[in-house]
Amino acid sequence: MAAARTPPGTAGIDGAEGLKGSSRGSGSGRFVGSVRAVGRALRFPVTGAVRGIRKATHAHGAGESGLGKLIELHAVNGAGDVMVTVALASTVFFSVPTDEARGRVALYLAITMAPFTVLAPVIGPLLDRLPHGRRAAMAGAMLVRALLALIISGAAASGSLELYPAALGVLVASKAYGVVRSAVVPRLLPPKFSLVKANSRVTLGGLLATGVAAPIGAGLQALGSRWPLYGAFLIFVAGTFLSFSLPPKVDSAKGEDRALLAADEQHLHGPRREPAKRPGLRTVGPAVTHALAANAALRCLSGFLIFFLAFLLREHPLAGASAAVSLGIVGVSAGAGNALGTAVGAWLRSRAPEIIIVTVVAIVLGAAITAAIFFVAFLVACLAAMAGFGQALAKLSLDALIQRDVPESVRTSAFARSETLLQMAWVLGGAIGIVLPLNGVLGLSVGAAIVAAGWLSTVRGLLASARHSGTTRPRVA
Repeated sequence: MAAARTPPGTAGIDGAEGLKGSSRGSGSGRFVGSVRAVGRALRFPVTGAVRGIRKATHAHGAGESGLGKLIELHAVNGAGDVMVTVALASTVFFSVPTDEARGRVALYLAITMAPFTVLAPVIGPLLDRLPHGRRAAMAGAMLVRALLALIISGAAASGSLELYPAALGVLVASKAYGVVRSAVVPRLLPPKFSLVKANSRVTLGGLLATGVAAPIGAGLQALGSRWPLYGAFLIFVAGTFLSFSLPPKVDSAKGEDRALLAADEQHLHGPRREPAKRPGLRTVGPAVTHALAANAALRCLSGFLIFFLAFLLREHPLAGASAAVSLGIVGVSAGAGNALGTAVGAWLRSRAPEIIIVTVVAIVLGAAITAAIFFVAFLVACLAAMAGFGQALAKLSLDALIQRDVPESVRTSAFARSETLLQMAWVLGGAIGIVLPLNGVLGLSVGAAIVAAGWLSTVRGLLASARHSGTTRPRVA
C-alpha cells in the first residue's frame, strides 16, 4: 500500500512549524527541568537529613521491630519539652531580678513539684494496670502537653496564675510519657538486641533532638515569649500522631504480670505466697534494688544541681563570664557528659553492671567533693559533666540488671515502677536545691553528701551481687 504523500509546500510549512514547536517545547522543558533541579537542591538539606535520620534510627533491625519509631517519638518528646523549658525559664527565671526569681521558682516548685511527688507514685502503678492502651497513653501525654502549651502561652503573656497548674500538667504528662516509654522498650527489641543498647539509642535520640531544639527555642524566644510555646504545640501534635504509628504489639500484655519491686526472699519462696497489701520492691532481687538506690542518688543530684546552680551562677557567675554564659557552660557540660555516658553504656553493653554503677557513683562523688573543696569554674563544669555521664551510664547499667535478673513476665512493670521512683528522686533533689543558701561550697558539699548516702548504702550489696552473678548467672549479650 502506497504511503500518503503530502504536498511539498505543506510539508515545508509543517516541518517549519514542527521545528518551531519542538524548539519552544525544548526551551520550556529546559526551564521546567531547571526549576525542578533548583527545587531538588533546596529540598535536599531537609530530605537528605530526614533520610539520614531514618537510616540511623532504623538500623540493625530497629525499623522492623518498631524501635526506630520509638526513637523518633522520643526525639519529638525531647524537642517539645525543651521548647516549653525555654519559655518557662524566660518567664519564671530570667525576666525578673534574682531574689524575685527565686521566689517565683519556689512558688513554681510548691505548686507543680509538690503535687507531683504525690502523683508520681500513682502514675506508674496506674499505667501498669492499663497495659492495653500504651500507644493511647503516649498519644494522650503528647496531646495534653500540646494543649497546655497554648494555655501557658496566654498565661505567660498576661501573668496569670494559670501558668502554674498548666506547668504542673505539662510536668505530669511528661513524666507519664517517660514511665510508659520505659515499659514499651522491652516490647520493641530487635533480635539479638539488649535492653542497654536499645535504651541507649532511645536516650541518645532524645539528647540529639534536645541539642538541636534548644537554640531554635532560644531564637523563637527572641521573637516573643509565646513563639517557643507555639513551636512546642506543633511538635507535640506531631508526636500525638507518631505515637499511633508504633506497632500494635506495644499494646499487648500477653505474658506480662505486675512487678513488686523489693528484695524479700521469704515473700517469694515461702510456703504461703500471699499478695502484699502494698506493692513494694519485692520481685526483682537485691541487685536491682541496690542499683535503683544508687541511681536515685544520682538522679537526686541532677535535680539538685539544676536548681542550685541556676541561682548560684546567676548571682555569682563563673570567673570571667556572664551569668548567661556561665549557665550555658554548665548546661553544655552536663549534656555532653550525658551523651558520652550513653555512648559508653552502649559500647560496654551489660558487662559487670554492678561494678560499673559502683565505679561511676564513686567518680561522681569524688568530683563533687573536689568541686566543693576548691570551687573553681573548671571544677564546677567538670562536676556537671561527670554528673551527666554518671547518670546516663548508671541508668543503662540498671537496665542491664533488670534484663538479667527480672523475669520477663514482670520486666515491663519493673521498668515503669523504677522510672517513677527515679522521677521522685529528681523532684526531691530540686526541692533541696531551691531552699539552700547561695553558697557554692555549702551547696556542693550537700550535693556530695547526697551522692555519698546513695553510694555507701549500696556499694556492699552491689559488690556482693557482682561476685554472685559472676559465678551463677550468664552474662546477657
